[in-house]
Amino acid sequence: MSLDNKPLYTLIPLDDFKAVLSIDDRDEILARFCLITATHSIEQYCKRRLLRKKYFERIEYTDGYVLYLKEYPVSKVLAVYALPRIGGDTEIVEPDFYCVMPDYSLENDETYKILFSPSIKKYSSLVAFKVVYIAGYPTGKVPPDLASACMELAAWNMNRYKGRRIGITGNVRGAGTQGEHLESSMPENVMALLEPYKRKVI
Repeated sequence: MSLDNKPLYTLIPLDDFKAVLSIDDRDEILARFCLITATHSIEQYCKRRLLRKKYFERIEYTDGYVLYLKEYPVSKVLAVYALPRIGGDTEIVEPDFYCVMPDYSLENDETYKILFSPSIKKYSSLVAFKVVYIAGYPTGKVPPDLASACMELAAWNMNRYKGRRIGITGNVRGAGTQGEHLESSMPENVMALLEPYKRKVI
C-alpha cells in the first residue's frame, strides 16, 4: 500500500517495482526513494526530461515553414502564439495553420516538428513563436527498455543501500571495488539500455 496518493516522479510504477522485487511495506519508503533517485539519475544521464510535463518554448522565426521542438515525444500541442516585434500584438495561431509530426531524418537525435501552411505569412512583423505543448512518457507507459533501465538501476541502488548485490548485474564505470558512490556510478547494462534516449543535440 502506498504511503499517500501523491504521484511519484518515477519511470515505473511503485507497485510494479515492489512486485518484481517482492518488497513488502516495511521497505516502501526505501523503494520510493530508490525509484525517484533512479529516475532523476536517468534523466541527468540522458540530458533531458523523460516523464510527461507541460513546456512553454520560445522559438525564433527564420522565415521558413518548419519549427523543431526541443522536447519529445510530443503528445499534444496546446497552443501556438505568433510573437511580433515590440509594440505589436501577440496572436494565437489557429490549429488549421499547422500540424505536428515526428522527424526521424535527423542524424543525431529524434525530435518533433511543427509544419506551417503558407498562410503563416499573414502574421505581420513576426519574430518568434511561443509553443505550449506536452511531451514525455506517462508513468507506466514508457518504452520497455527505458522501464527496464529504471527497474535495474532502482533495484541496484536499493541493494546497495541494504548492503547486498543480489540478482543485479553490470560493471560500474568509474568505481573501484570499494567506496562506490551512488550519485556518480551506474551499471554498464543500464547505460546500454539508455543509449537510444540520450540527447545528442544540445
